[in-house]
Amino acid sequence: MDTLLEGDAAIARRGDVNAELAGFLDVAKAEGWRVTHAISAHATPGARVARAAFEHIAECIYAAALAHKDTLDGILLGLHGSMVPDFCEDGEGELLSHLRAIVGPDLPIAVTLDLHAMVTPDMARLAQIYVSYKTYPHVDMRVTARHAARLLGAAMAGAKPATVRVHVPMLDEANGGRSDVPETQALYDRAIAHEAEPGILAVSINSGFAEADITHMGPTILVTHEGQEKRAREIAKGLAETIWAQRHRTANEFLTVEEAATFAKSFDASGGPLLIADYADNPGAGAYGDATNLLRAMLEAGVENASFSPMVDGQAAAELHRHKVGDVVTLQLGGKCDASFGGEPLEVTGEILHLSDGYYVGDGPMMGGVSHSWGPVAVLRVGGVDILITTETEQMLDQQQLKAFGIEPAKKAVVALKSMQHFRAAFQPIAGKVIVCDSGALATPQAHKRPYVRVPRPVWPLDRDMEFVVE
Repeated sequence: MDTLLEGDAAIARRGDVNAELAGFLDVAKAEGWRVTHAISAHATPGARVARAAFEHIAECIYAAALAHKDTLDGILLGLHGSMVPDFCEDGEGELLSHLRAIVGPDLPIAVTLDLHAMVTPDMARLAQIYVSYKTYPHVDMRVTARHAARLLGAAMAGAKPATVRVHVPMLDEANGGRSDVPETQALYDRAIAHEAEPGILAVSINSGFAEADITHMGPTILVTHEGQEKRAREIAKGLAETIWAQRHRTANEFLTVEEAATFAKSFDASGGPLLIADYADNPGAGAYGDATNLLRAMLEAGVENASFSPMVDGQAAAELHRHKVGDVVTLQLGGKCDASFGGEPLEVTGEILHLSDGYYVGDGPMMGGVSHSWGPVAVLRVGGVDILITTETEQMLDQQQLKAFGIEPAKKAVVALKSMQHFRAAFQPIAGKVIVCDSGALATPQAHKRPYVRVPRPVWPLDRDMEFVVE
C-alpha cells in the first residue's frame, strides 16, 4: 500500500498536489461546501486485492456515509476503475453497491476514473456522474477531479445526470490510451468537443487494462448527460466504432532485449540519453519489476554510463544494507518472483554507490509534489550500469526517483526504465531517443502468453478473425 491516510491527514499530504483529492477540494473551497473526507488509499497494481484490505478501506467510507447520511448532499469518489478483489471481479461496483444501500438511490455520486478503468454495467448504473482522465501519461488528475466536482455541484443544485456505457470486446485500446499517439488523441479531442454540446456533461474514453482477467474487461465509453440519452448513446457508439476500426494501429515498435542493448552500445548521447522502456516489466501494469532479461543483455553488450531502474528485489536491498557505501558485493539479483516471466536471477558483482530509506518527493508533471518511498534502496554499479534496487514496487514516473539516490539521468548515455508510457512525462524531455523493448515479463504485449480464464471470447487480439458491430 503506497498511501493510506484518513481524514485531515490525507488533506494535509494530498490537498495541494496533482491528485483527485486536491481537485475536489479546489471546487469545494470555491463553493463553500462542508467537506468530510474519509480516506485516501493508493497501491501499485499487482495481485488481487485482499478482502481484509478492501474491507478496511471500504468500511471507512461506509462509516462516514452512515454518520452523515442525514446531511449529505453528494459524494465524490476518486477511484481507479480496475480494482479486482479476491472475492469478486468488480471492486468499484462492490463499493458503490454498499454505498447505495446506505444513502439510497437518488443521492448524487460523482466518480473520477483512471482512463485504464474497466467499467462494469453495475458501476455505470450505481453512480450518476463519471469523468475519466484524458491524458496518458496521466497529468490531468486534479483537472479531472474539478470537472467531476463541478458536475456534482450542479446535481446537488437539482440537475439530474445519468451515464450511458458502451463496451468494445478488446483487451484494451490499440495504444493503451496513449495521448501522444495522434489516432488516440483524436478520440479525446472528439470527447472534449462533444462535452460542449447541450446536455452532454462528460465524455470518458477508458482504454481498459489488458493485464487483468475479468468478465467485463476492455475499453468502454461513458457519456454523462442530462436528458440526452439518445444523443449520449450516439456519441458513445461513434467513439467505440472508431476504437474498433483502429485496432490494428499500434504505435510502439517492440525490440528484443538484445536489439535494445545492441542499439544502446553504439548510441550517440550527445543530444541526450537513450531511454529504453522495459514495457513488459512495468510494475504499473502489475508486473513484478524484477525481470532481468534487459539488464542481462545490457551487461553482456558492455553498455557504459547507463542506469537501470527499478530492480524490485527486497531481498537484495536488505543484503546490500548489511554493507556500506563503497563495498564491493556479489549477490543474486532479480528473477525471484517467476523466472518464466522476464528471466532468472543474475549473479552480479558491483560497488555500492548509495544506501537509503527510499523516500523522495516527485516534482515532475505526473507526481507534482506527491511523496513516496521505495522502502530500503541501494544503488549498485555493475560494469557500466548503475542499478537502482528497491524494496517496494513502483514504475518510473519521475526523475526524482533517480536523482534522490544520486543518479542524474540527464548525464547518462543510456537510461533503462521499467514503464510502458508514464515515463515519457518526466523523462522524454531530456531524451535523445526513446526505444521500447519486450523483456518477456508479465506485462508483455504478446497477450497470447498470458493465461486468460475469465475474459469472454471472442476478444481482440486473441481472436483476430472476430467481427464486431456496436449495438
